[in-house]
Amino acid sequence: MSHFSPAFVLWDWLVEPLQYGFLIQAIWVSAFVGLVCAVLSCYITLKGWSLMGDAISHAVVPGVVMAYALGLPFAIGAFATGFGATVAIGYIKSKTRLKEDAVIGIVFTGFFAFGLVLVTRIPSNIDLFHILFGNVLGISQGDIVQTLIAGSVTLAVILLRRKDLLLFCFDPNHAKAIGLNTQVLYYTLLSTMALTIVAALQTAGIILVISMLVTPGSIGYLLSDRFDHMLGIAMGSSVLSCVFGTYLSYHLDVSTGGSIVVLLTLLFVVTMVFAPKYGIFAQESRKRLNKIMGEERSQQVVVDQA
Repeated sequence: MSHFSPAFVLWDWLVEPLQYGFLIQAIWVSAFVGLVCAVLSCYITLKGWSLMGDAISHAVVPGVVMAYALGLPFAIGAFATGFGATVAIGYIKSKTRLKEDAVIGIVFTGFFAFGLVLVTRIPSNIDLFHILFGNVLGISQGDIVQTLIAGSVTLAVILLRRKDLLLFCFDPNHAKAIGLNTQVLYYTLLSTMALTIVAALQTAGIILVISMLVTPGSIGYLLSDRFDHMLGIAMGSSVLSCVFGTYLSYHLDVSTGGSIVVLLTLLFVVTMVFAPKYGIFAQESRKRLNKIMGEERSQQVVVDQA
């Protein structure tokens, strides 16, 4: 009977996947990607650039296809078209009266559609499903190296410019007033976003990477008013989801990227409902308390007047 105790079952559940080298590899690669995405997610959340992340993630498709067709590392093509899309968005926005959300929608759908055309016309062994949804269980050593390089560069840039980027995201007008080059910071943040998407491409794919870039920062934002605490919460929730999402994908035989994002989303829902200060329950409690206090004040005014 002892062999079927809850502790033994849990231990067996945790240890069984570690018998396979490709799963161990998938776990630590996913955790690294989750860490990188979480760090950038906090800046994106403060800046309100979730739609920009969506745009860049879709814009990398033609770059991936062309890189494979030319025999180049996919990261080069993905970064080139991803960053090209950000330049196009900035140029069109500065030259027309269109608002940024409209420009983003036009550019990312155009790039994504062009990528789909290339996939169907250029002879290659590219699996569109893996581009869209990732395949970390089948990631090659070359792709791991590209992921590590892209993620490490992203972390290094953010570490070096963290204070300037934070001020730019929080209050760009103040950043400009004290002499910071906001145009450089704008493209620095967009470049790191493109690199992060390149790093996460094999893990979550183009579609699901949007969640990894937005959800961790949103969880941290609901749980803390301090950026350093927000950053720690975002990294913890993202890495946790990546590790256990990979475990679940093995035990349930489902998509790894999908499992990771589902766990992240569940964490967000729990946070949204139960966050001690900004959760739905907390806000409803404050409303009821304010209502009661308002009624008591009104009654006191009536008594005083009487």
